[in-house]
Amino acid sequence: MRKRPRQPKPEQLGEILRKIVKKKNIPAAGTDRRLLDLWRRAVGPQIAAQTLPDNIKRGTLFVRVSSSVWMHQLQFLKEEILARINGLSETEEIKGLFFSIGKIPPPPGAAGAPPIDTALPPLQGRDRSMMRESLETLRDAELRQIIERVMTREIARRRQREKRKGT
Repeated sequence: MRKRPRQPKPEQLGEILRKIVKKKNIPAAGTDRRLLDLWRRAVGPQIAAQTLPDNIKRGTLFVRVSSSVWMHQLQFLKEEILARINGLSETEEIKGLFFSIGKIPPPPGAAGAPPIDTALPPLQGRDRSMMRESLETLRDAELRQIIERVMTREIARRRQREKRKGT
């Protein structure tokens, strides 16, 4: 008798979504707003403009930094930043910081930021009702808003593609 393969542990929804976004090469503006706000309050506007907190794994906060100079300077401030973050944080304690050099997107509304795509067609009634039915089971209002925006944009893009193929 064959043994059943071992079932993997359940993954968090955020992890699954992040993997899908990465696999589909969708540009991720998906940094958690609470984490971003916490980071900005802890380090101030000057450092926040040169850094971007990516995610937290096993108590370590992973942060992208614009250059090696900034990364070197932040190494000296690591303990002070950790103390500030943990003082401001209401949830989990962060035990470590990991800095890596990466691209930092401009803040929203800044010059050079990509324009918001407003040319998407409006949604049809059946699309809106399908979205409403899908979203009514979500209890978290913030998550519901995020998924609604994603669904709206994706459905509108699909309709646009269908329209182009049909003409």
